[in-house]
Amino acid sequence: MSQAHWTKFEKETEEEVKNLVKHISGIQDEEEQNFQLALKFTWSNFRFHRFLDANSHKVQRSVNGIYEKLMVHSDLSKAESWVRLTEEFLNSPLPNTDGTKTDVHHSLLDLLLHLSDSPLNSNYSETPRLKETEKEDDFDWCGYLQEGELDTDPYPDTPEWSEEESEDEDSQQPLSREDSGIQVDRTPQEDQEKTVPVTWTVGEPDARSWLEQHVVTPYWQGHTARFPHSLHLHSNLLNVWDQHVYNTDPLYLPEEKAFVTETQVIRETLWLLSGVKKHFIFQHQDGKVVVRNDVVVTHLTNGAVTPHLAQIKVLHRVFCTGVAEVPPETPNVVRASHLLNTLYKAIIEYDSVGEASQQAVALLFSLWTETVRPYLEIVDEWIVHGHLFDPAKEFIIQRNKDVPVNHRDFWYATYTLYSISETVESEDKLSDAASGSSAGEQGSKSQLTMVSFLKPVLKQIIMAGKSMQLLKNLDCKEAEQTDGSTRDAERKSLYTLFLESVQSRLRCRDDSPVDTVTEQQATKQSLIKMQSIVAQHLQMDDIHDPLLAINFARLYLEQSDFHERFSGGDVIVDRSSESVTCQTFELTLRSCLYPHIQKRYIECCGNLMTTLKKDYRLLEYLQAMRNYFLLEAGDTMYDFYTAIFDKVLEKESWQQLAFLNVQLQEAVGQRCPEDSSRLSIFLETIDPVRKKQPINNLDGLTLSYKVPWPVDIVVSSECQRIYNQVFLLLLQIKWAKYSLDTLAFSDLTVAAKRLEGTPEEVKAKEPINQQIHRMFLLRVKLMHFVNSLHNYIVTRILHSTGLEFQHQVQEAKDLDQLIKIHYRYLSTIHDRCLLREKVSFVKEAIMKVLNLVLIFSDRWQVGFGAWKIESIDKMESDFKNCHMFLVTILNKAVCRGSFPHLESLALSLMAGFEQC
Repeated sequence: MSQAHWTKFEKETEEEVKNLVKHISGIQDEEEQNFQLALKFTWSNFRFHRFLDANSHKVQRSVNGIYEKLMVHSDLSKAESWVRLTEEFLNSPLPNTDGTKTDVHHSLLDLLLHLSDSPLNSNYSETPRLKETEKEDDFDWCGYLQEGELDTDPYPDTPEWSEEESEDEDSQQPLSREDSGIQVDRTPQEDQEKTVPVTWTVGEPDARSWLEQHVVTPYWQGHTARFPHSLHLHSNLLNVWDQHVYNTDPLYLPEEKAFVTETQVIRETLWLLSGVKKHFIFQHQDGKVVVRNDVVVTHLTNGAVTPHLAQIKVLHRVFCTGVAEVPPETPNVVRASHLLNTLYKAIIEYDSVGEASQQAVALLFSLWTETVRPYLEIVDEWIVHGHLFDPAKEFIIQRNKDVPVNHRDFWYATYTLYSISETVESEDKLSDAASGSSAGEQGSKSQLTMVSFLKPVLKQIIMAGKSMQLLKNLDCKEAEQTDGSTRDAERKSLYTLFLESVQSRLRCRDDSPVDTVTEQQATKQSLIKMQSIVAQHLQMDDIHDPLLAINFARLYLEQSDFHERFSGGDVIVDRSSESVTCQTFELTLRSCLYPHIQKRYIECCGNLMTTLKKDYRLLEYLQAMRNYFLLEAGDTMYDFYTAIFDKVLEKESWQQLAFLNVQLQEAVGQRCPEDSSRLSIFLETIDPVRKKQPINNLDGLTLSYKVPWPVDIVVSSECQRIYNQVFLLLLQIKWAKYSLDTLAFSDLTVAAKRLEGTPEEVKAKEPINQQIHRMFLLRVKLMHFVNSLHNYIVTRILHSTGLEFQHQVQEAKDLDQLIKIHYRYLSTIHDRCLLREKVSFVKEAIMKVLNLVLIFSDRWQVGFGAWKIESIDKMESDFKNCHMFLVTILNKAVCRGSFPHLESLALSLMAGFEQC
């Protein structure tokens, strides 16, 4: 495209790009080759850059964040200017750009934000900008357009209208207010204020005196005269009272006091509330505001005694309890929690009074909704964007920045839930103020500082917040869908949804028709239930009066003040017909706030679970743990552990890491090559005292599986420790079973033939054939015991519990629930494999039998002659004693019902038990 067809904007841009190249490179000659290369490179980056467009939502969040920081630092003027100027800029037109709030607007604003240097710490004063005033068109268009036209007045003889005549006629009409109910103020004419023509300019010496005489009476000066405002009764209440006292008490002497009007009292009250420190009517003493004793109000209108005084008392009580009485060194998290709890409990307390406190409850509810807004905004930011933004540290959950998101301890150690203890003294004061009762005992009662209204959904908030933060750091499609489907411009905040739900709830109440028949039936049922409950409570006090119970129940139901604490939660009273929302405050939260949090919890946690299962192969890793640690991959692990057992049978050393890892890699690599790099085995150092018995030679053999992040949040190192305990037990059982299965009958017969006719056979207590028969019988008994134990562990424990675990994993709603399911599964198999310390004596008896199996196998292989016949007697006796002990213990446990899973093992061992 030639420069001849360029637009003005493109030509200007070309000149600016050349100036940029000259400034950066220092080359001034535009025809030079290096200059042209640099120019082409710059244009290429401008046209085909890889930078992302400015995100309007992120820019808006940055603008809002700066505004919040300015407000937190009490820089109100700068905050107001910031919001106003940014809004004006976004709504202003730009050259070569159509519309407002376009990408160009946000790009320029984003550039300014990146170029800004600490907006909080910079001194700023807004520069006034003068707008060009449009010149007024003083041309007489009306005369110009009507030039040459005739007068078209239809009544030319009508005289002109005289305003003076109409005013005179109106002034002669008498004032009549009798029909409106308003009393006529018949103040004498001479007492009325007269309009005085004033010619006064600023700066004259008598300016102050003129203001004092014409604007307001200087009531703040001593010895001010009492002046009549009106002859109306309400305006002269003080005069009437003084006259009455003077007539009844001849010795009455009026005190010297300052007289103020009701308007002046209201004006100074507004000054006080706006932060003005110096007043006349009010004084500051010891941090409190008191009223002067020498001030008298001249009159009081009928509307001055308003219900607002009671509401101010309510606010004062809440302020004293929730704000003023909190020590100054108290952390912000405790301050915020205490204030919200004070408002929450005040609503509940006043709600219990009924309709008498309807206005107070409505006032407290509106105050609570405004106070809770920052809390809900923090929750919304966390569960929507995964960012816990709390600069003032007022939220009960704080982020531990020492633990990164990609750490395996992220799920447990990232957030801290504050649970600071505080006394209940303030609650008792609030309760006393609401009910009028005296304070009771306030001993060592204490409770945890927790925001009461968040308790039912606190777990969902924590789960959703952590899940959303984890999703933001995972490379997954679900996180993109979650962020993309809920754009900030389209999504409503949690606080907005809560307010809309409350308004919808109110509208539904006002519009819903009342079903008379259903209401009567419900009242009758409630009356019957109430009567039975009241009768039960009366019987506790030895009062048996059915009629009293009926009247008592009817009285409570008619007052619509049936409290749940009286019924223990058995009767639910429907207050949907009440006009005050706060009388169902807890129901309002349950229906208007909690569902929105619950919905977000289900969405975030569901997306995280889907991501872990699909993108990060969570289920495959859990199956791999069962395959190798619990020996579910039977053929693979059989090749591994039989190589170790063969080394033991051949009396060769097997405790070398190189040999163990080679055997493990060969066994796993043939069938599951992707797991061979994750599996390894090593030997822990064991106290030699623990290796006294042959069965303990396998102690210290530990399997390790490298689980990637974030799956290691579920399969932690603690979980692998439990897996290894079960793995060691299974190896010991497999070792005993393998030792018995590999015994050959020919080994004993060959050894017996060598002993025939030898002196050893003559000296023996019984023939060789009889000894062989006893060895055969003992082998069968040992095989029955080991097979029974093996079948119980593999089928009754591992298989059935594993199927239940797989079903629970599929039903898990959040990561925390999945972690608990996995740990509960490991705890179950750990207990049912008799590895718990409480049943260690049972495991010791089993280990004795397994150890006896290894000794028996070793003596079988060496044959007769290497050991004495008494050894058979001892092995039979030891096995019989252990067998009898286990059968007795297991039967007792099954009969008590404490270990139902042991029933199959007990029955199997009972079948092989031989009565003496």
